[in-house]
Parts: sequence; C-alpha cells; structure tokens
Amino acid sequence: MTLLVAMTGWHVEDWRERFQGLLPELPVAVLGEPFDRRAVHYVASWKHPEGSLAGLPNLAAIFSLGAGVDHLFADKRLPDVPIARVVDPDLTTRMSEYVVLHCLMLLRQQRRYDRQQLAKSWDDDRNQPAARSVRVGIMGLGELGLDAARKLQVMGFDVAGWSRSPKSVEGLPSFAGAEGMAAFLARTDILVSLLPLTPETRGVLNAELFAGLARDGRLGGPFLINAGRGGLQVEADIVAALEAGTLKGATLDVFESEPLPAESPLWSHPAVTVTPHNAAMSEPEAIATLIATQIRRLQAGEPLEHIVDPAKGY
Repeated sequence: MTLLVAMTGWHVEDWRERFQGLLPELPVAVLGEPFDRRAVHYVASWKHPEGSLAGLPNLAAIFSLGAGVDHLFADKRLPDVPIARVVDPDLTTRMSEYVVLHCLMLLRQQRRYDRQQLAKSWDDDRNQPAARSVRVGIMGLGELGLDAARKLQVMGFDVAGWSRSPKSVEGLPSFAGAEGMAAFLARTDILVSLLPLTPETRGVLNAELFAGLARDGRLGGPFLINAGRGGLQVEADIVAALEAGTLKGATLDVFESEPLPAESPLWSHPAVTVTPHNAAMSEPEAIATLIATQIRRLQAGEPLEHIVDPAKGY
C-alpha cells in the first residue's frame, strides 16, 4: 500500500516528510516522480493536475489537503472513490477569529477611524451601536458557520443563519433554500459567506442578492464578508453595489482569480478590505495527522469520517 501526495502550489517535500513521519510503515510517493500506480491505495491532494489520478486500480480513498473540495471536483476524470474533507478544530477556530474580528471592525467603525487618523482629525460623531442591534447573517451552517455563529452570539450580535436545506439549531434562527432567502437577507446588516463552492452556489454573491439586504440597520447600510470561496462572488457586482450604495462595504479573503490581479479595483477601493486568503490557515502538521488517522481507520476496517457527498459537492 502506498500514499500518493498529489499537489501543485505547495512544497511537496514538506508533505512527504510529514506523512512519512506519521505513517512510517507506509511508502509515500510524490506525483511527478516514478511510482507503482498499482500500489497506490490513498491519495492526499491539493489541486492535482486534471486526470493525474486516473489509472490507479487499487485506489481506496482521496483526502483533500484543504478545507474545500471544489479543487477535486474540477477534475472531470476524478476516480469514483470515497473523498474525505478536512474537519480540523484549529481551522474552525481560526475562521471564527476572522469572522468575529471583521464583524467587530465593522461594528466599531475601525476603517473610518483609520482614515481620520491619517487626516489627524476626529469628526464629531463618536457614537457606536451596540452589538445586539446589529444583525449578522451567516450563509453556510456547516462546522465553520455554526462555530462562527456561536462566537458572534457571545459578543452580543443578533445572529441568524441560512443553508441550502433546513437545519434546526437551538438558539439560532435559521432559514433555508430559495424560499427562505428573502426573509434572511431582509434581516441582515452584515452578510458572512462561509458556503462551499458548488455548481449551485457559484456566483451566488451577486447584484440580485445584494439588493435584498437590509436597508434599515444601525450600520448605515449592509456589509459583505466573504471568507468562503472566491467563486461564490461576482466581483463586478460587488464593485457596482459599492458605487451605487447597495453595499456599504466589503471584506474579502477570497477572489475569483488568485492571487488577486494587480489591476483589480478591489485593491484600492476605499470601502473594501482585502486579505490574502488566510482566514483559516490550519497547521500542515494538524492536517497530516488527521489524514494519517483516517488511513489507520481504513486499515483497521473502520469507516472514513467526514466523507463528501459528490451529489452536493461538499
């Protein structure tokens, strides 16, 4: 049995060393070097080249090296085997840190005070709304969304959630599906997107959605925070909504094209905060340990955890 590490954009030797240390009994091969394709039972992937996993006759499972799995489904020749995603408490905590940080930045108007600091002058309006009067709507009620919702509630925000299918979460108002979207948006001052990227969610953060957000909130207009996937947003619509006042501001950690092109207006727009897709960067050692644990489960005849539903794409 062999574990194949198949990735682009990351330092593959670091991952080989991690896995070899955690699974000393298992040979670790690297895509791009000679290996016996018949021996490969497991693949750890991050944006592997399309078709590179075809022709592995004994493949038993594929493990995503990141929180998302859309990079796997981009491969139209992906083998039909179980796929496991990363569910890491460290990653979840880091995402919640990001969401809470930027909700608080919007609540306490920090960007405005940054501009005043540069101008060396405070204006006369120093009022601050209370967190309880600001409505946060979280799109995506998986592990990440639920944890962020709970931590925002601790800070006092009025939080609700939306998901594709109905979910019942004690103490959290929730909406679902197309039929619940309008009511969800109408009570949202800060929209937080933590959705997975699927064919159904691609481009969902668009002009039509922004037009449905609340106009009567304490922040003077609605804000967008997207820390999910860049393919969820239509960036031309975000810029147009900011110019029209449909959105008051946006905080974006992900983009349609990454790295964000230098010519993008998002870099310099005064109402936009951009961060370098690092909202939830888990420790590589933690991810490797999770995958090693999963492989040992399979070898012991136990079922995989956190299996992806290919029909849903997450």
